Amino acid sequence: MPSTKEIRGKIKSVQNTRKITKAMEMVAASKMKKAQDRMHATRPYVGRALAIAMHAARANAEYRHPFLVPREQVKRVGAIVITTDKGLCGGLNTNLLRQVVAQAREWERAGVEVDYTAVGNKGFNFLMRMKANVVSYLTNYGDAPTLASLIGPVKVLLDAYREGRIDQVHVFTSRFVNTMRQDPTQLTLVPIPREFIDIRGERHTEEHVKAGSWDYLYEPDAKTVLDAMLTRYVEAIAFQSVSENIASEQSARMVAMKAASDNATTIIDELQLIYNKNRQAGITKEISEIVGGAAAV
Repeated sequence: MPSTKEIRGKIKSVQNTRKITKAMEMVAASKMKKAQDRMHATRPYVGRALAIAMHAARANAEYRHPFLVPREQVKRVGAIVITTDKGLCGGLNTNLLRQVVAQAREWERAGVEVDYTAVGNKGFNFLMRMKANVVSYLTNYGDAPTLASLIGPVKVLLDAYREGRIDQVHVFTSRFVNTMRQDPTQLTLVPIPREFIDIRGERHTEEHVKAGSWDYLYEPDAKTVLDAMLTRYVEAIAFQSVSENIASEQSARMVAMKAASDNATTIIDELQLIYNKNRQAGITKEISEIVGGAAAV
């Protein structure tokens, strides 16, 4: 049995750990509200951008933007993996990266090569350990990243798609459902799919947007309008995906740190009980020795 000094040292160590986890829980809770507000503020804009992009994909225009035309054969794809820069947020990154690995194996079995863009330290380090082909990355993007900092790494894959070097671009991120639930999500960024579940979890199908029922008059011309509109679409999806991941990160970290603080309290109670028993046993032993010595005298 450990000595009372060792037990006191363990209790002190766990108490210090609990102070840290409690502070991290409170910081995450304060950041979570701001992150959720930013995420909810962008969702309506992203929803309309997706709807207009899908309508434009079905419109009969004289100009077909490359983002609207699916490739006949898919030989190489791009994948944008959005993770956190820091850990201590439960299984958030693990669940997402597990989905990335599963999809990578499917692409490998189909003979499809993959170029990766990593957003976040955790994803970047994981992809480097996996020896994946990382063509661009962004790390340490903070709690409130700007669109200017995000669009650069994403543009590498979009330019490759325009030039015909890759045939699809996918986004892997964590979708915020509520404080206790964050779902790993895969989206097809380009070409714009005809049927998919968007970042908000809403399903867009042929029933929502019927083929041939949408057409537009373009001013000044279709190329100018579609180039500008689909650029905004890509920017909106990229920014919303990162916003969803940040909200998910703060929520997951708050829950994880609360669980750690609760576990630390439980451990302290158990150690305190052991300490009291050990101390009581020592006192009993000393009394027995004193009684025994007195009886011998």
